[in-house]
Amino acid sequence: MTSLSIVIPVFNELENIGPLVHETVSHLRGRVAFDIVCVDDHSDDGTRDVLTTLKAEVPELRVLLHQQRSGQSAAIRSGVKHALSPWIATLDGDGQNDPADILKLLAARANANPQVRLFAGWRVDRKDSASKRWASRWANRIRQRLLRDDTPDTGCGIKLFERAAFLDLPYFDHMHRYLPALMQRAGWQTVSVPVSHRPRGTGQSKYTNLGRALVGIRDLIGVSWLIQRSHVTPISELNLGRKP
Repeated sequence: MTSLSIVIPVFNELENIGPLVHETVSHLRGRVAFDIVCVDDHSDDGTRDVLTTLKAEVPELRVLLHQQRSGQSAAIRSGVKHALSPWIATLDGDGQNDPADILKLLAARANANPQVRLFAGWRVDRKDSASKRWASRWANRIRQRLLRDDTPDTGCGIKLFERAAFLDLPYFDHMHRYLPALMQRAGWQTVSVPVSHRPRGTGQSKYTNLGRALVGIRDLIGVSWLIQRSHVTPISELNLGRKP
């Protein structure tokens, strides 16, 4: 029985995805039962050929192919829906997340309140450009002021969460950036766990600061509306008992 599924959304990561998959296997094999689900979001740089080769080399690997580009949130959701485990860990396909930190998130889960259904990575020493770090700091401040999700870094790709809780959340494009607020809206607790961060090995980021900001403003308004309109109702089951 698989106890953990690793979901990796991939778009045009020809040179990064192979090392990332092998590194993930090296950290987890023998420590936890796992499978890896790579979701290729219609790459056009040969990434799919690399994934085909990897699948023959790594028995834990499964590969899903999007027939049209749908975005990172859609790729994550596809992977989660096809995952074999009740708990999911996610990694960005660019290799900037350290797979060794998955074990750190699992250790945090082992000592956490059962009501915590999301353990979000917190990049305490980011290796991105100065402009990207500056943009993220301002975005996080605005998000926290509006959503009050008490999360210092929602853009980190490494996360650990319960599959059922995730699939119960409202789906929309870019939802992966608002998982703490959405989980809290659903009545669950979330925890931020400090993790490492690495420079991108090869290739380029798929987002610009301006593009991320324009989309983020619209999403923030929508998520804020969702939270204001939500009302979590505690539920208990009636147990009549039986007479002997």
